[in-house]
Amino acid sequence: MNSLIFSILLTLVPLIELRGGLPLAIIFAQKNNLPEIPIFLVIVTLNILLIFIIFLFLDKVHGFLINYESYKKFYDFYLNRMQSRIKKFEKRHNKIGFYALFLFVAIPLPLTGAYAGSFVSWILKLDRKKSIIAISSGIFVAGIIIYLGTKGIISFLG
Repeated sequence: MNSLIFSILLTLVPLIELRGGLPLAIIFAQKNNLPEIPIFLVIVTLNILLIFIIFLFLDKVHGFLINYESYKKFYDFYLNRMQSRIKKFEKRHNKIGFYALFLFVAIPLPLTGAYAGSFVSWILKLDRKKSIIAISSGIFVAGIIIYLGTKGIISFLG
């Protein structure tokens, strides 16, 4: 059971997330003759729940740091400048933003998981509800890709 707990903890770690936790959990399930789908759903659900924690953290940290003049200047200069460019892009490509966010998270590469997707959404001030749906969907698709990849590697090696 220690491997399953380790898999769950890996799922919560930035940069590792689903890409590290899910394969270990699937391997654990196979070795211990446990059903894989419930374990898959637990790992994916935990990764989706991270979205809410990340948004809450970003909102609180930003709310705290904005009281400091150096941070406020940085934020106002760089992020607001970026925001004006994003607004222009959004006006031209309103729907593609959320598809892009979905694809960004769905492709299981380093720096493209729940943490990065939530941060991108937060920094771009995208609609929170739509972002949560896009990121959650991306996590689910990434989970399926990782699951199938793990099963393929296991069958190839074993």
